[in-house]
Amino acid sequence: MNFLSAIIDKYYLVPIVLFINVIFAITVIFLERKKPSSSWAWLLVLFFLPFVGFLLYLLLGRQLRKKHLFRWDGKKDIGIDRLINYQIEAIKNDQLEYRTDHVKEYNHLIYMNLTTNNSVLTQDNSVHIFDDGADKFEALIKDILTAKNHIHIQYYIFKLDNLGQRIYNALLKKAKQGVKVRILYDEMGSRGVRKRHFKELLDLGGQVEVFFPSILPLINPRLNFRNHRKIVVIDGRIGYIGGFNVGDEYLGLSDRFGYWRDTHLRLEGSSVHPLQTRFILDWNQASAKNDIQYAERYFPIIPQKGTAALQIISSGPDTDWEVIKNNYLRLITNAKRYVYIQTPYFIPDESFFDAVRVAALAGIDVRIMIPNKPDHMFVYWATYSYVGQLVEAGAKVYHYEKGFIHAKMIVVDDEVASVGTANIDVRSFSLNFEVNAVLYDRILAHQLAEIFEGDMLDSVELTHELYKNRSNIIKFKESISRLLTPIL
Repeated sequence: MNFLSAIIDKYYLVPIVLFINVIFAITVIFLERKKPSSSWAWLLVLFFLPFVGFLLYLLLGRQLRKKHLFRWDGKKDIGIDRLINYQIEAIKNDQLEYRTDHVKEYNHLIYMNLTTNNSVLTQDNSVHIFDDGADKFEALIKDILTAKNHIHIQYYIFKLDNLGQRIYNALLKKAKQGVKVRILYDEMGSRGVRKRHFKELLDLGGQVEVFFPSILPLINPRLNFRNHRKIVVIDGRIGYIGGFNVGDEYLGLSDRFGYWRDTHLRLEGSSVHPLQTRFILDWNQASAKNDIQYAERYFPIIPQKGTAALQIISSGPDTDWEVIKNNYLRLITNAKRYVYIQTPYFIPDESFFDAVRVAALAGIDVRIMIPNKPDHMFVYWATYSYVGQLVEAGAKVYHYEKGFIHAKMIVVDDEVASVGTANIDVRSFSLNFEVNAVLYDRILAHQLAEIFEGDMLDSVELTHELYKNRSNIIKFKESISRLLTPIL
């Protein structure tokens, strides 16, 4: 009887699962209105994996409800809204005062960021570039130890290993001195870390929040939407933004990856205020009852620290526009001499791929640097397939051999650059919450170009001959990985 019941159960289970798959297929096509490539990829998953496809879709495929995700009434008190409106109208009327003619050349990009992302232009910044983890974290710990009022830390990955413990001990020291310490980390990125691990800080009055935590262990309906941002703000006067997370591997101490090459920025000047605003918005989204209210100490008056002009831009599944991708496109399509790109993942959508390919075909010196080793197998071989096509179009592609390159950087013509957290892939363009700094400064752009050219000495070029003569096994890996790119 039990055997017969099992057969009946299976008999009814199959059409039930197929019916659920059809419902999800209708959702993908008609309700969520995904991009065609993504829709086809999910339809393949649903119908070729009928017993697990709908579970994968529940965890990874659904779009995020964006209404009221990030709110903070304190923005009115800062005056950023008034400044944004002023800058928009001033650009329209050709009345915005630029400190150099060079910055004015990018007024269309500045305007786009203002209107689509509320990204105020600041022109009084001092920017230090880090391309080594040891240097970056020594500077960060030093700045933490000089904090007088508050320390805001946000990382996708925050490990409490040797490096994480050094930072944590510095934070504990400042908390004992009365400095307000807040830590925000992403649950998926910081797997294994729990709030209870910060008990000593919490007991001292510090606060810790988790972005998009799971409802139950291993069950997270927002698993596919992660906060990939890395932001530190100290006393509202010093800011950090870039690619480094917190963990020993970012010091080059991982046997798997070896030396870790990344790019990070230390900011002083008015640009710290929009970075602070971004942190507060993210914090208040994650906070259940510890929202940050406006206070002047978070936005102190900052004397001019330098002359660098920049905008802080952010994007994610909550925004109407793919802001960071649109910035990349504008930078590439306006290039006159060269485009240098460093990224650990190069899985572009069609618009980005076409922009890079057209630039290469037009004689622009396009150079792309990627790792020589994968941290995600499918992502690596998909990257390989895309850069191979660009080699055929005349672009130069380099495999970084010294270790693992994780930098997210684009620099154009020694004039403008972008550094931040966003990779060149669909996940960073549409699914993850990201933040970049757009630098309208020739000195900084030239420094970044020199760093790229220095990295070329530790790289091997992927020539047309090498790519053409790749093995059939590699071709097979590329083909399979390429099919999965819309959902990687």
